[in-house]
Amino acid sequence: MFDSKRLVLAHFWVASIGFLIAAVLGEWQMYVRSPLHAWISNSELYYRSVTAHGAAMAYVFPTLIAMGFGYAIAELALKQPLIGVRWAWIGFALVVLGTVTAMVPVSMGLASVLYTFYPPMIANPFYYIGIVLVVVGSWIWVALMSINLHAWKKSHPGEPIPLAMFASVAGAYLWAWTSVGAAIEILFQILPVALGFKSTIDAGLARVFFSWTLHAIVYFWLMPAYIAFYALVPRAIGGRLYSDTMGRIAFILFLVFSMPVGIHHLFQDPQVGWGIKFLHTVFTGIVSVPTLLTVFTICASVEIAGRLRGGKGPFGWIAALPWKNPMMLAVAFSFVMLGFGGAGGLINMSYQLDFAVHNTQWITGHFHLIFGGAIVIMYFAIAYDLWPHLTGKALSDVRLMRIQLWLWFVGMIVMTFPWHYVGILGMPRRMAYFDYGHPAISPEALSVTITFVGGLLLVASAILFIVILLRGHIGNRISLPIFQFSVPVHPPTRLPAALNSFALWITLMIALSIVNYGYPIAQLITLKQSSVPAIPVSVQR
Repeated sequence: MFDSKRLVLAHFWVASIGFLIAAVLGEWQMYVRSPLHAWISNSELYYRSVTAHGAAMAYVFPTLIAMGFGYAIAELALKQPLIGVRWAWIGFALVVLGTVTAMVPVSMGLASVLYTFYPPMIANPFYYIGIVLVVVGSWIWVALMSINLHAWKKSHPGEPIPLAMFASVAGAYLWAWTSVGAAIEILFQILPVALGFKSTIDAGLARVFFSWTLHAIVYFWLMPAYIAFYALVPRAIGGRLYSDTMGRIAFILFLVFSMPVGIHHLFQDPQVGWGIKFLHTVFTGIVSVPTLLTVFTICASVEIAGRLRGGKGPFGWIAALPWKNPMMLAVAFSFVMLGFGGAGGLINMSYQLDFAVHNTQWITGHFHLIFGGAIVIMYFAIAYDLWPHLTGKALSDVRLMRIQLWLWFVGMIVMTFPWHYVGILGMPRRMAYFDYGHPAISPEALSVTITFVGGLLLVASAILFIVILLRGHIGNRISLPIFQFSVPVHPPTRLPAALNSFALWITLMIALSIVNYGYPIAQLITLKQSSVPAIPVSVQR
């Protein structure tokens, strides 16, 4: 049963096309700020490109992947037709309309404020209206995921929710709550200024509201990747999931602890006190626990696959793994990048060490290694796994898939490692031009050039990804078995309510958010004379 193929394909295709355009823009940015290009006379073009690249990659691409994958899971895991298909198409249309609405002023140079908005700079109102439409479209997905789960539970009382659906709904609830911060900032602070009703804005308060969204959104991005770890990888490589229960605990921990961490991005901002910053440091450390659980569980699942394939001894199972399988390659590459990126994250969460790397290229390297590396490579794997079931045709060129994954992995390492290095040297991020002839900056020239080479590999990989998907539409029609998710070693027959429902965990998520954000928000709201004059983007040109 898979009646919503066109719906899922639409989400994946728009996401993939937007991803390719954003990747090309990112490579252009690396070129113009590298020693290979002379000084760019109009630096606004650079920031225009950074805004388009960031907004597409942060708000559009992962949201459409999560939505499309979520709808597929709702049908395939629950084994029932998707409820609310018309509403799902409306949500998709709103995301597409919002994307176009936001990108038009960006392309005209009227919204070069980056995806973080950067108040007191104020862009054309249609940029923010477009972002709001994207979020509203995604909220329809959240509602439909909840409705479909409720209908299934009503007809299957007491049965364990399939792990893939449990995780997808957890991601939907996380997104619904974390997006509230940016929504409040846009609707109640930025849009009144952009529409001309106000001339000042409290930039400090706006940054706190955005921090509500800023880091938890990363865990929304990673939810599809982690669902693939648990629900696709063991089956695809011929093994079994080590523990269904560990998977549920990991997704519950993400739901509860992803929210109260965002102020670690504001360590250098004076409007937030050290006590709140300390709390966010602690919770940032705690949110690493579900990732550690996941690494253990998936490594154990992979070992099971290796031993089922005849692997002997302490390490013989590694050689026995199906290394030519794209899913095996993808999860291995993802874990390597996750390890390096996570190690960098420990630096960012440290109040003292953050002073050394704050707003440097180190942050850019860390961010791209986690999202662009560990997460996006699993998006590729999800598409490859689902595509035959969406099109009814074979993805026959496995060798091409392996090349595409290798290009992405090598390109991401080559690009991000030098960024970490020049960040330690103090190179600031989001700068349109550097004078590499200056003695203080010239040692960084070679590293920046290397990042450009890494970016070329990434663009080649992105193009190859699109080619593979297109070839999947013209391949030979095949007869497919019923789609199956990974089977646990010990499939659960009954579960305690805490591992089979969300009420308790949503309550804890909201409570922790109130504790960690309530005081600084209340304090800043009550401060007098904390607003500053807004700066229209057109003034900056």
